[in-house]
This record gives sequence, structure tokens and C-alpha cells, in this order.
Amino acid sequence: MTLYIGREAPKLWRRICMETHVELQLFMEKWKLLLAGLIFQYIHGLAARGVHYLHRPGPTLQDAGYMILPVHASALSELPAMLNEMSELGKERGYVSESLFTFIFLSFILWTFHPFVYHSKRFYTVLLWRRILSFLVASQALRIITFYSTQLPGPNYHCREGGELARLPPPESVTEVLLINFPHGVIYGCGDLIFSSHMIFTLVFVLTYHKYGTKRFIKLLAWVLAIVQSLLIVASRKHYTVDVVVAWYTVNLVVFFVDKKLPEMPERSNGSQPLLPYVKDKDEKSREDHHKLLNGNSVDTADWRQRLQVNGKHGEDGNHIHSESVANGA
Repeated sequence: MTLYIGREAPKLWRRICMETHVELQLFMEKWKLLLAGLIFQYIHGLAARGVHYLHRPGPTLQDAGYMILPVHASALSELPAMLNEMSELGKERGYVSESLFTFIFLSFILWTFHPFVYHSKRFYTVLLWRRILSFLVASQALRIITFYSTQLPGPNYHCREGGELARLPPPESVTEVLLINFPHGVIYGCGDLIFSSHMIFTLVFVLTYHKYGTKRFIKLLAWVLAIVQSLLIVASRKHYTVDVVVAWYTVNLVVFFVDKKLPEMPERSNGSQPLLPYVKDKDEKSREDHHKLLNGNSVDTADWRQRLQVNGKHGEDGNHIHSESVANGA
């Protein structure tokens, strides 16, 4: 076992160094787009913080999800008590929804960096995150428009009447707003409801893995986790059901249309392929064609014709070459 680790460690390190070199080159080309996407994440957080100042608590709106998920013990008299506890997570169990979201978030980030380690590589990490940030920015821009259009009374426990964070006093300075009280201000926000930010990230991640991932079981598991995440968000009263429903069709449509506008990423089906496009010289191309001929594979005749012309031989027509050889007594 120790011998195997000692033999594979240098190979792994070389692979990481090579991949890092390639990704850095791509990053130097695409850093402006990546930086713009990251800056918009802050703008989105700033907008969510700003709408919190406009939030006014009120009675929780009638919600189909709240009615479907039973919350009264009388409706569950014949079912186990544990099911009654799960119907509404309550203030004390709100961490369940956040824990699942954290698991999805971290798992996806680790997966996007797996080309640095594994032989099997289907994408470049920089190019993949460029697409992901494009999806997030488009979805979050729509989200900002909707939750500023109409402020709804927050259903979360700290957003209800009497909650300490239900109303925020006017800011004393611009700095107070710009700092957004991170991370407390992000976790305990109010007013940024339609549509769910947690579902934006979850669905973008799931859709991305569905397209570029390779494990069918994980794809199925990802969709199941997205559905469970939706139910937990409603059960923890962090959003109304409409916030989750709108996120499901809006994010899918955004990813569909934005993905069509972006150039498709180069396919990396084999780790032995060149990591960056390069121009083959004449000798290397000749060796490759010779190797194809030895293996019984066809070679592009147009390519051979061009190469013969470069070498000063007339090869536009195979019959002409044959006739010329006959005339010479061959």
C-alpha cells in the first residue's frame, strides 16, 4: 500500500501542476467575466439587504404548501408523532434545510475541481464556472426585480410581528448598508421572497451536473435532493410555496436560453488529449497519418493532396500520377 502511494503521488502532483497551468491560462483570458459574476453576487446580497429595510411584518399569507404540509396534531392523530414534528420544522429545526443546502453547495464546488485530480475530464473548471456565474447572474437579476416590485410579509419566524429582525431601523451610514452585516444579515434577511435564492443555486448546480456529470446515479440523486430541498424550505417557513414554484420554472428557462447563447465548451473525453488546442507541425501530422494507415484507418485524401503539392509533386489527380509513372516505364 505504501509503495503504491509512493508511486502514484508524483503522478498526481504532475497532473495537478499541469492542470493548474492550463486553468491559469484560461483564467487570464476569462478573468474579467468571472470577476463580474462574483461582483454581482455581492450586488445581489446588497439588494437583499436593502429590501430588508422596506420589509413590514404582517399576518402570514394563505399558502397551499403550508396547508398541504399538516401542522395540526388533530390531523395526524393516527400517524406517528415523528411525522407531525417533520410537517413543520419549526424555529429550532431550521438548520435542517440549511444543512442540506450546504451539502449540495460544497459537493458541487468540489466536483467542479475534480479535473485537477482525476484522469477523466470533460470540462475546464474556469469555463464551467463562467457558465455557472452566467446562469446565476441572469436568475438573480430577475429575482431582484420581483422582490422589489412587491414586498410580502416574511413567513420566517424572525420576520413575523414581534420578531427582533422583522423591522430594521434606518441605516445610520452608507457603510452600514454596504457591509450588509455579513453573514448574519444574509442568513436572517426578510422581504427577499419571490423567488428563492436557495433554489436558484440548487437548480443551477443540478442542471449543470446533469449536463456535464457522468454518474447517472448521482444525477438522479441530485434531482431528488432538489425536490427534498424545496419541501424543506417550505417546511421551515423560509419561503412561501410560490417562491419555490417560480424558482423551478424560471431557473430552468434561464439556464435553457442562456446556455444556447454561450459557446459550447470543448469536450474533454480523454485525459490523454491535449489540454489546450495547438497546431501540429508537418512531421507530427505525417506520423499521425502513417499511424492511421498502419491501423487500417482512413486518411483525409484532401490533406494528402495538399501535402504533396507542398513537396513539389503534382497530386491533384491519382490517374495523372498513374499515367506519369507508366510513361516513365514504371
